[in-house]
Formats: sequence, C-alpha cells, structure tokens
Amino acid sequence: MEIRFFHPQEIKGFLSNYFEYTFSLDHREWRTVEHYYQAQKFAGTVEEEKVQRCKTPGGAKRYAHARKHLWRTDWDDVKVDVMRKAVQAKFSQSGFLARELLATGQATLIEDSPSDLFWGIGMNGTGKNMLGIILMETRVILSQENHNLAEPTSPPDR
Repeated sequence: MEIRFFHPQEIKGFLSNYFEYTFSLDHREWRTVEHYYQAQKFAGTVEEEKVQRCKTPGGAKRYAHARKHLWRTDWDDVKVDVMRKAVQAKFSQSGFLARELLATGQATLIEDSPSDLFWGIGMNGTGKNMLGIILMETRVILSQENHNLAEPTSPPDR
C-alpha cells in the first residue's frame, strides 16, 4: 500500500513539511519542519533567525533560496541529517502526530512532489523520495520507543 502526500491541507497533509505544527528544536520554536530545514542552511547566522521569523513555510523557502550564496559550505553533506532531526522532533513532540504517523502502518510513504527529485518522486516518479524514507524511519523509531500515545486524540491547535 502507498500513501502519497504533498499539500498540508490534504487528508495525509500532516506528513508534509509545510504542515503547521510548532515544535522545539535547538532551543527554539519552529512553525514547520520547512522553517527549520531552510534556516539550517544559515546555521549560527542572522539569516537563520530571519528564516525562523518568516510567516509561511513557502516564504521561508523563498527567502533561503534567494540567498543561496550564503548557504553553509557543508549543506549537501548535512541536509539529510538536518531533515531527519526536524521530522523526528515534529512527530516525537506530539502524541497526536505520532499516532497519525503510526496509523499509516506499513504503507510506503511518498512525497508526491512533481518538481523535487530528491525529497520527493518528481513528475515521472523516479525521484529518491528521501522525505518519505525519513518519515518511514521515524515511524519505526516511534513504534520501538513505545511513544507516549496517551494524549487526547484531537488534532493540535493551528
């Protein structure tokens, strides 16, 4: 079974990096995984803070991409670990989101991005789907940790 996701407002939109759920990481609050991910391209600089303050995840991405010349030099080496860290924080800090991820069972999770061949599968379906892979890894970790799922079953406030 496959579960495809892309837009945060869709049924499985909680899997998207654009899904708004505030989590804590590196002694800060982040609106979305996308905010954290884009900010880490400038880790330790004033640009990191500017990305954090962007109103939307799309705005954070646009801001970061407009300043590619300022990205940290090791970005390609660390980007997967940065994403893994953010995704794990998002799902481990919310009983609701953890339960929703665990409820996907053994389904293959696929970021159905038509334009991203690294994090998604791209238009022709040949992309690496690294976000889907990280989500499936996170699902395994949560199931092994006996995550505290005793929280109420209502979704997080947005």
